[in-house]
Amino acid sequence: MYTSFFNLREEPFRLTSDPRFFHLAQPHAAALTTVLEAVMRRKGFVVLTGPIGTGKTTIVHTTLQILTQKSASKQPISSAFILNPILTRDEFLEMILTEFEVPCTATSKPARLAALQRMLLDTQERGGTSVLLVDEAHLLSPELLEEIRLISNADTYKEKPLQIVLCGQPELLPLLSRPEMRALKQRIAASCSLRPLSLPELQTYIHERMRAAGFKGATDPFARDTVDCIFRLTQGVPRLVNLLCDSCLEMSCKATQPVIETRIVEKAAAELGINEVRVQEDLALPEANPKGTDAARDAVIGSALDVLINAMKRRQVPSQPLEQPPLNSTVSAGLPANGSNGKGASHDPVIESAVDLLIQAMKLRRPSTMEL
Repeated sequence: MYTSFFNLREEPFRLTSDPRFFHLAQPHAAALTTVLEAVMRRKGFVVLTGPIGTGKTTIVHTTLQILTQKSASKQPISSAFILNPILTRDEFLEMILTEFEVPCTATSKPARLAALQRMLLDTQERGGTSVLLVDEAHLLSPELLEEIRLISNADTYKEKPLQIVLCGQPELLPLLSRPEMRALKQRIAASCSLRPLSLPELQTYIHERMRAAGFKGATDPFARDTVDCIFRLTQGVPRLVNLLCDSCLEMSCKATQPVIETRIVEKAAAELGINEVRVQEDLALPEANPKGTDAARDAVIGSALDVLINAMKRRQVPSQPLEQPPLNSTVSAGLPANGSNGKGASHDPVIESAVDLLIQAMKLRRPSTMEL
């Protein structure tokens, strides 16, 4: 195990969607803001797309983490997360009821739909939000997409009681553009997309994950030439970066070398079957370096959530700035404003600041307190 060799608390590059390791690169910060805003303003449908391995599922899990934090403050959140959408219509409805924890002993479709409707309206009456998140949505059949649209028709005269997030690969977009999908496409209030990391973003990504895993050494195992080599081989795709960096740490540990050499990177890539790809440069988001006690971070999370929810639901900028408990350093609030397609999107600086502050505080909480 290389964690002790590099003085790490845990493995920094696991292939899991842990929000503590969420990196606020430009596309991810913008996508998270778009999804949260669409859900909390009860817009109905929001679509998140991106190539394989760019972090779509992490965005969804981070959204759920933020909503769960708000649920603890007497604003109930009901969520259903569908991981495998290759289902029949009846199976899909059964899965939704199970995920929402709706008790229904009846097997008929009308009875199940009635039970789901009662739950949605009850959650709405209590000031809560119901969210249906569908991962791998590009695998949905046209029939199942139509079923989702029909379920979403359960509107009230005030707002939509069910918020739906469709998350999938870019193939989802042409699927939604088919003529028979016109009724569904017209209901999509917001959409956003992810891309691979640029070279500067990749450097920040690696260093932030190492720090989140507890690294405090004076010599960074990933030198600049090492990061350049990783970028050349992975083109900044986060999943490939995680695979390669984890393998590099393991190989460097076995060789008792505290600094990873480029030859180790190339050897690890060869064993993993990662081929060299074309490099694409882009701009990076400034690096943030928040610190502070767990109590202060929890207070920041609560404060940021309150401002975030109020701004999203009312679209009114508070007259007073966001009050933050004192931390040992400042948190950057420079979220980008181009993560959506512009359809129904708006970029409130209060929302963006709160999202940035919230994620930075969540990332630095101890592992024992971070549960999905």
